[in-house]
Amino acid sequence: MLSVDVTLPVYNEERVLAQSVHTLREFFLAGFPYDWKLVIVDNASTDHTLEEAQALAGKYPEVRCIHLDQKGRGLALRSAWLSSKADLVSYMDIDLSTNLKHFPALIEALTKGYDVAIGSRLMPASRIKRSLKREVLSRGYNLMVRAMFFTRFSDAQCGFKALTRKAAQTLVPLVQDNKWFFDSELLILAEKKGFRIAEIPVEWVEDLDSRVHIFRTAMDDVKGLIRVRTNPIP
Repeated sequence: MLSVDVTLPVYNEERVLAQSVHTLREFFLAGFPYDWKLVIVDNASTDHTLEEAQALAGKYPEVRCIHLDQKGRGLALRSAWLSSKADLVSYMDIDLSTNLKHFPALIEALTKGYDVAIGSRLMPASRIKRSLKREVLSRGYNLMVRAMFFTRFSDAQCGFKALTRKAAQTLVPLVQDNKWFFDSELLILAEKKGFRIAEIPVEWVEDLDSRVHIFRTAMDDVKGLIRVRTNPIP
């Protein structure tokens, strides 16, 4: 039976961590047809997130906890995916903004020969609730990605992705960024190296209590695009 690791990067998420893990466990226990584990990666939280994560790992055998002394979603994914023994690796945002009903479609795509599967908020069939500011920034950024790299995927930033272990082991060491640009760089590399990418339309609701600083992240992403564009892809 295929095994799937679901990585949950967290930073100062003590308020929602336990509830989100409870929701995820109920979802997977209700009939997910593969072996699965939840891998909580604490990114140097300054509240009680780590203690909460360790308590959950001690309570549930299918929950694992990793602690990192540095912040960075990319660093969390790098650490979890490269140490994983699962056949398939994935991640989602701890706020569960993306409806979980779409997760099996990510995994199904990988079982049908795709190397990478991503949720997209920008496909016509997607149903999204978010502020105009985030909508404009997201569409503008993804247009920039396509214009600079002639990529075909529509949404580089949705926190809902899965890869085969082979794809992760090949691509992740090539990614230089350890923060929010990690996703974009990973997908650009994947497409340029011929990996097959499946996009899944999703239902997605903005988390109004998000820890993401939108404009700062947008600027870092643009700097990342310029770096990748001006340096040869390895």
